[in-house]
Amino acid sequence: MSVYRTLEYLRGISAEDIRKLRARGIQHTNQLLHRTSLGIDRDRLSKRTGITTERLLEFTHQCTLLEVSGMERCLPIIRRFGIESMGDLRAQDADALHAKLVDAVGLAGAPSLSDVQYWISQATALDIVEVPEPAPPLPVVT
Repeated sequence: MSVYRTLEYLRGISAEDIRKLRARGIQHTNQLLHRTSLGIDRDRLSKRTGITTERLLEFTHQCTLLEVSGMERCLPIIRRFGIESMGDLRAQDADALHAKLVDAVGLAGAPSLSDVQYWISQATALDIVEVPEPAPPLPVVT
């Protein structure tokens, strides 16, 4: 189930970005996710808003992590561990991530191991973001 959060919830988003997105009918993170999950859509929205495709992709990744059920309260800690996208979350070992969370917040405040396992399984099911291919290396000019 999607939770509708205002755009202000996104880390690093400016008031100007929010104004531009709302002018395009995007009111909350779920709408932004669905309007930016494909590269072609990010390109189109970038042209219409002046927000770079890189920033839109960053916001899109944040939106996907917000969709993971039960993870929201741990998101600031998860981000400190360098987990910024579904791909990052999917690549985690559940036992190791759980241990890091326990270490960071204490056993009483940490999610259960089964919660962490569930988050990682959701990272596969919910990953709808098309990530751009890395640019090919430039030829060496001698």
